[in-house]
Amino acid sequence: MELSRITKDIDGRILAKLEYLNPGFSKKDRVALQTIVEAEDLGTIKPGQKIIELTSGNTGTGYAIVCAILGYEFIAVMSEGNSVERAKMMEAFGATVIRVKQAAGSPVGQVSGADLMLVEKETQRLTKLHRAFRADQFQLAGNWRSHYLFTGPEIIEQSGGNIDGFCDFVGSGGSFVGVTKALKNFRSEIKTYVVEPLSAPVLQGE
Repeated sequence: MELSRITKDIDGRILAKLEYLNPGFSKKDRVALQTIVEAEDLGTIKPGQKIIELTSGNTGTGYAIVCAILGYEFIAVMSEGNSVERAKMMEAFGATVIRVKQAAGSPVGQVSGADLMLVEKETQRLTKLHRAFRADQFQLAGNWRSHYLFTGPEIIEQSGGNIDGFCDFVGSGGSFVGVTKALKNFRSEIKTYVVEPLSAPVLQGE
């Protein structure tokens, strides 16, 4: 999509890639599919094995969709600070959603670092309990590879290769890393940028 409304006074164009048009409404659908396909190819996931991952909603929705199609049982672990609507969406796709109580003092409806630690601890416990495959987007290469193999090349094709720069915000970092690798392979002088709010902890030296 070309953002002509805000580029009319500059010499150039800004294009936006609309990842909300994916089945689960986010780019995390790509991550879920690539991660599970790679695990199958490597033999690190067995037929009938449960898949588990912590999520705030988007990644979990992607896994719920992919698991429903490929025949895996998916367990999503999330904080009670995350929205109920996201939990219901995953359940609608057949996932089992485990909601972890927030840490003492955490603002209701906002997920703190302490909350995330509790979610991680519960995810580790359930992974061992169910002997599940941990579909860890922060550790597994399927995250960035989904964007290296597909998102990046799509951007090149859809822009006609006429691209000078790429901007992304980061969560796990997978889309930025994957797209950057693809763009740099295409033309090394393309600039890529992470865009974050001034209040982002990393910019505050935290």
